[in-house]
Amino acid sequence: MSRRKKIVLYQPQQVNERLGKPSSKDMLPLEMMTIASWPIHDGYEVVLVDGSIHEQEDAHRRAVEACEGAMLFATTGILGYMVADGYHCAQKVKARHPDLKMVIGGWFASVKPDLQLATGLYEAVVLGQGELTFRDVVRAIDAGEPLDDVEGLALLRDGEVVRTPRRAVAGWDKVLTPAYDLIDIEPYKLHQLRPDSHRDVLRMPTPLSMGDRAPYFGITYFSSYGCPEPCTFCCSPEVTSRRWKAQPADRMLDELEELHDRWGFDVVRFHDANWGVMEKRARDFAEGLLKRDLRIHWNCFIETHSILMYKPSTLDLMAESGMYVAEIGAEAATEDMMRAIGKPIKGDDNVEAGYEMDRRGIMTSITYIIGYPGETADSMLATLDMARRTHVLCPLSSPTVWPFRPIPGTAMFDQAVGMGYKPPVGLVDWGSIGEYHLQETWPGNIPDEVARVRKAYDHFRTLDRGLARGTKGIWEKRARRRLETGDYSNSSWEMRAFDVYNRVERKLLKRGHGLSRSFMDPGHKTGSGGNSASSSRDVMTSATSG
Repeated sequence: MSRRKKIVLYQPQQVNERLGKPSSKDMLPLEMMTIASWPIHDGYEVVLVDGSIHEQEDAHRRAVEACEGAMLFATTGILGYMVADGYHCAQKVKARHPDLKMVIGGWFASVKPDLQLATGLYEAVVLGQGELTFRDVVRAIDAGEPLDDVEGLALLRDGEVVRTPRRAVAGWDKVLTPAYDLIDIEPYKLHQLRPDSHRDVLRMPTPLSMGDRAPYFGITYFSSYGCPEPCTFCCSPEVTSRRWKAQPADRMLDELEELHDRWGFDVVRFHDANWGVMEKRARDFAEGLLKRDLRIHWNCFIETHSILMYKPSTLDLMAESGMYVAEIGAEAATEDMMRAIGKPIKGDDNVEAGYEMDRRGIMTSITYIIGYPGETADSMLATLDMARRTHVLCPLSSPTVWPFRPIPGTAMFDQAVGMGYKPPVGLVDWGSIGEYHLQETWPGNIPDEVARVRKAYDHFRTLDRGLARGTKGIWEKRARRRLETGDYSNSSWEMRAFDVYNRVERKLLKRGHGLSRSFMDPGHKTGSGGNSASSSRDVMTSATSG
């Protein structure tokens, strides 16, 4: 029998681990496993290399070696380090195998296909949803046919980027179950069960019932593609045409039950762009977990207006079934800014949504943004004050305020460029953007007075949560009073005094640098340019990565 033709898939590293901290290993390469399903069904051999579970050089070596005798190499990239790592790996593959056909997809490639094609590495860029497009690309390359007749591609022809006809968004009846057998789950599991795994970058909190910062074993899962929201800072409207295609609850439950029997995980981290669009699906899922006695903890992205429109009994069922974190894109505080963004959020809706989750014992990761194009200082300060009020009212909440990052393929990106924003130029530059909740990517856009308030809010909320020292003492009590009153006046000396005290205390007591770790998701659409809450989450922008 003839040997099967081979396809090699490379999932780039989510985080530059050479900076010192590993990334959370619950983020499975679902995008690659999903686009692999049809080729495997069609009889091809597929090899998947996940860069996140190897040292970078080792990951690239594995990908290069796997490409020996292959007919096709494919990779992806979400805005951030994935772009750089995927590029460097593809360069090494092309250097060793110059005749190998190569393609790329994902959120970033979908909005910047010109940059990808200009490298000379790729035959094509897969635009938007990728499962069916990738299947057609594989068939065409295998048959030696041109890609010009394949829908949903960007190609370089005579030095110009041309797009083939746009492919319609496919429903989940056309998308196969991800090829879970392509990965060995043990490295992911062992890494997460380390005693200090709570310090990993992008790690989600431990469920409260398991004990503070106890290690747990989690997986990621996608159950829908796209998002119907029109948000002008997000590239999802451009990439997904505001279409939302979701698995029915029964399919989710069947797959998760089978995976739980196989892997025995504790937590499911949904990476859907907007998990909660349909209340009936949410209710059916929660009821199904309870009826099947499927004891897992889960979290998802859900919009403020979804929470407030759901029946209280639905929210009760979600909490009872194991939902323990709601990730909410709160975006802004003022109605003028919300109208510019396009979300139907008014007044204190965000605060009320946080409270509805909090009183049911569900933690909330609530993300706000300041520094939108044309946003006034007063609007930014109002957002910071809303975050403060949410923090005080909802003890289980984590309201964070991030600086706006212009995302290609969005209306606000064009506005920012018109106002003087200078975007990165090459792929390595785009891939060098760090954690944008810590680093401003549009320097000078946020007024100094606003930056000072944001710094004070971050300082005092970190103290109030006990993350800086791992205890609650006089400094933490002072921080609480600051947050309750909203009075940050003359706080700079207090912040400096604490920093000095904390350094001395660490040295004398020989303790670590607190217990702080990330409570954020790479898939948030403000970060990835795709997911409702980034990025994460993204290859060939598959139905599992929308």
